[in-house]
Amino acid sequence: MTQQNIDLGGVVVATTLAFKEDASAPAGLAVDYDRFGEHVDFLMSNGCRGVGPNGSLGEYSSLTDEERRKVIQVAVEAVDGRGIVIAGVHGVGSHQARTWAELAREDGADGVLLLPPTLYRANEGEVIAHFEEVAKVGLPIMAYNNPFDTKVDLVPSLVAKLAEIPEVVAIKEFSGDVRRVYEIRELCDIDVIAGADDVLFESMVNGAVGWFAGYPNAFPREAVELYNLLANGDWQQARRLYEQLVPVFRWDTRTEFVQAIKLSMDICGNSYGGPTRPPRGPLSDEQRAQVTADTERALAALAVR
Repeated sequence: MTQQNIDLGGVVVATTLAFKEDASAPAGLAVDYDRFGEHVDFLMSNGCRGVGPNGSLGEYSSLTDEERRKVIQVAVEAVDGRGIVIAGVHGVGSHQARTWAELAREDGADGVLLLPPTLYRANEGEVIAHFEEVAKVGLPIMAYNNPFDTKVDLVPSLVAKLAEIPEVVAIKEFSGDVRRVYEIRELCDIDVIAGADDVLFESMVNGAVGWFAGYPNAFPREAVELYNLLANGDWQQARRLYEQLVPVFRWDTRTEFVQAIKLSMDICGNSYGGPTRPPRGPLSDEQRAQVTADTERALAALAVR
């Protein structure tokens, strides 16, 4: 079967979502669509390949249905043909995920990011059925392996079965096991995308072709530079840059990653991070101090390059 084509080489940013105080909004925080659109434009203007709205970093599970759809519409408008929009369409059941995929297609997204069923530990057959149902929409699918949140591990043998679905063109690998890049490539012809910022270097060395990223929300220009060095095989120069960024990148794989990345954005001052909606609360004083120190270390290192 012929796979669908979409160029995933480059930095696709899993976008954060700005909120503003509004007593009438859920949890007193309304989506700030203007700031979100400005942020997407900022990312695209700094060389990113595209954006991935409505992922975990975009707090999709804390949005109303109306908000969730409008986020995709704003992202598509802000990208304005300069790159790609990979819309998160995660759902508890395939009927829900398919509905989000249909809306994403209608609103102009170029592809979708899809977890296995959320809130339920699906077996292999149920996982495959979930992806087959969403594939009926016809958009390219990037499967997302996040066994920490979903409790379902898309192991290489299962990825190979999903790759038999023509619409499944890529896997965002977030397990942290960089050996899987080789294993997946040995078993099937599918793009492996680095999904965890703090193993980007190792994943790219092993053959990942793209980066679906969190921390480029704060450092997009430097992230694109790092990706390009890796893609071109300039390993030594890439390592020197990476080792200055990896301490702050580690926050991408911690429970409080949304709050941490938003704080780093505010510290960098290029784009607005701001508060998070429940269930995510503010960072502890200790966490805030550590994120600040890690971010300032990265900025200091980048300033003298």
